[in-house]
Amino acid sequence: MRPRYRVIIDNDFSGDPDDLFQLAHHVLSPSVEIPFVIGSHLSPGDYSDPSDRQADNAAEIARSLLELLNSTIPVFAGSNIGLRGPAEPIASAAAEAIVREALRDDTELPLFVALGAGMTDLASAVLMEPRIAERIKAAVWIGGPEHEGLGLEFPIEGSVEYNLNIDIPAAQAVFNDSAIPIWQVPRNTYRQAIVSFAELDARVRPHGPLGWRLADSIATLHAFTQSHGLLLGETYGLGDQPLVLLTALHTAHQPDTASSPFVVRPTPRLTAQGWYEERPDGRPMRVYTGIDTRLMFEDMFLKIAAFANR
Repeated sequence: MRPRYRVIIDNDFSGDPDDLFQLAHHVLSPSVEIPFVIGSHLSPGDYSDPSDRQADNAAEIARSLLELLNSTIPVFAGSNIGLRGPAEPIASAAAEAIVREALRDDTELPLFVALGAGMTDLASAVLMEPRIAERIKAAVWIGGPEHEGLGLEFPIEGSVEYNLNIDIPAAQAVFNDSAIPIWQVPRNTYRQAIVSFAELDARVRPHGPLGWRLADSIATLHAFTQSHGLLLGETYGLGDQPLVLLTALHTAHQPDTASSPFVVRPTPRLTAQGWYEERPDGRPMRVYTGIDTRLMFEDMFLKIAAFANR
């Protein structure tokens, strides 16, 4: 199968393990070409990786998973810190790679940037070279709070949404000041991406070293949280999985994300506090209100099984 799109994957692989499932599923999807993967940072001092080298650690974790997938896709470490302000880029190998890929003139494959964490390196790239905005089909982002009238009222527990909180100035640079088209999967929508531990044990764990690695990442987290008095129940959210659904699993004719509902509205302005301000003249953006979990998870389960049986 020939690819339809290029997809740059940018995720905080040293955080919650949902990003490992997303990376494996993307690599196993032949309709996308992945020029490289970016390991990005978490929120400062995040308990899952309190080091000051979070992006470097994320890149190493991504490389180890790609080895299980027999993949030679390059991995770049992003910046280990967020932007100081929405107009101050941070040079990194990842940001420079985004610029190079977006400005390529030897391919006509549309380019997505799939973001499962913050926007640090994409923001730096567009600040360094604004021309890339017109060369990106969309930044598909798992992040941001609910929009008024499209889901739960925000804030949830009085907190800023996690992926936005990783680097609010970077999100401001992309939302407020760039021309990059945005396909957003906000908090109330990505929380629909739920699997049960029973599903993981039956549909993922039995399928070779990759299946064991993925299932064990959740089981290890489950055991850790229980030892600290936090009970996860019987399910876990694979909130980054819509990145695969919205870039690799498009319809056959007039390719698009037809089975996942969205609304188109003007891109709001993001405040320094992590909330939206209406901007009627903002460029159009997609806000996904639902995701096709049947297609997304069945495709993932079957591809993991098929890879183990090669």
